[in-house]
Amino acid sequence: MPDVAYLNGRFMPLAEATVSVEDRGFQFGDGVYEVIRTYRGQPFELEAHLARLERSAKALELPQPYSHSQWTHYVLEGIKRAAYPEAKIYLQITRGPAPRDHAFPENATTTVVMTIREFHALNEEIKGIGVSAIVIDDIRWGRCDIKSVNLLANVLARQQAKQAGVFETILVKDGHVTEGAVSNVMAVKGGAVVTAPEGPLILSGVTRAVVLELARKDGIPVQERAIPQADLFSVDEVLLTGTTVEVVGVVKVDGKAIGTGRPGPITQRLATLLKRVTG
Repeated sequence: MPDVAYLNGRFMPLAEATVSVEDRGFQFGDGVYEVIRTYRGQPFELEAHLARLERSAKALELPQPYSHSQWTHYVLEGIKRAAYPEAKIYLQITRGPAPRDHAFPENATTTVVMTIREFHALNEEIKGIGVSAIVIDDIRWGRCDIKSVNLLANVLARQQAKQAGVFETILVKDGHVTEGAVSNVMAVKGGAVVTAPEGPLILSGVTRAVVLELARKDGIPVQERAIPQADLFSVDEVLLTGTTVEVVGVVKVDGKAIGTGRPGPITQRLATLLKRVTG
């Protein structure tokens, strides 16, 4: 089964997809993206992902090339062509190729890219024992709510995690937890789920929103407020949410155990609730 690409109106093998060296996504990171996964071959929360893609594009004054119905058509067609049991779909819009100048070009045409690759979910054994993380300073720009292709700070954070032999980096700005390099971070204290509020300091994840809504419906209190870094080691549980990680417990931070050192009961409950939704 092939990895599939869609580039500016045409499907092709991923290996054949190329863009101009003058594309502003390459030159300036002038673009936005989304990552979507499938369950049983169907894209999960596609409409929410497309709505966020549209919000991100609007924030950058980036022309939206397709309606939601058109995007949906191309996404479903790409999944069908790749024919993987489960797939990871990447969407990207850039301002397109133009002579290199910081100001927006007047007549550039957007570059639209989609890739479809096989997706392998996080191992259930890993979810059962939990993962480790480290804490680092959040050095990202001031509009993290825009899902832009400017990911160098995230790349450096992930590299630090790799070098430290841990699963994720937890980012801290001005003494408060914002999120992870590739995930949203939640804590559990006194039976309540606590997580950073929506705003420019975090990218509010689609899975984050689903998990918080599931928690509320299940009677689990939710507090969207800043988590002081100093509280990380006194909370009962820490967990990550995201498209590719779903819900996974963090059992050790900076080498210190969180709670019992195992994924806690609320983490496990939220993982179960999400699994019921996704099947």
